Amino acid sequence: MANKTIIEGLDGLRAVVGQQLGASEWKELTHEDILRFAEATGDSQWIHVDLERCKRESPFGVPIAHGYFSVSRIAGLFFETVDVRGFALVLNYGLNKVRFPAPLKLGARYRLSLKLAELKDVPKGVEALLLATIEIEGESKPACAAEVLYRYLLA
Repeated sequence: MANKTIIEGLDGLRAVVGQQLGASEWKELTHEDILRFAEATGDSQWIHVDLERCKRESPFGVPIAHGYFSVSRIAGLFFETVDVRGFALVLNYGLNKVRFPAPLKLGARYRLSLKLAELKDVPKGVEALLLATIEIEGESKPACAAEVLYRYLLA
């Protein structure tokens, strides 16, 4: 497992504003991952699920993950990357801007990279704006770049 960044409480969060918080371990995109996501969402477009048709017709030659698959990986990989302690509750408050600059192709390795862009006070805590990037190993462009909001609430 990657070196998880541990942040202790509000003072710890304030101390890392503007900094990279780290990256998760690399994961390999499998056909099973794509098929499970297609089943869960009801999006079975051929460019995601049909191996033979992708070989024949897709500009990528292989199936690609759904863009929303990349977004969905942020939540799980977040906890592999960062451990923020000392709060009564942590809430995923939503997303601002989300983009899918490059396709995440079957067999590719990907990981989450996080940066804490800003922190602002809210009632009973703080709201963190994190820059979340799903990087693709060996590629210059990421599969996903998103502004993610988390609320850290004190007791």
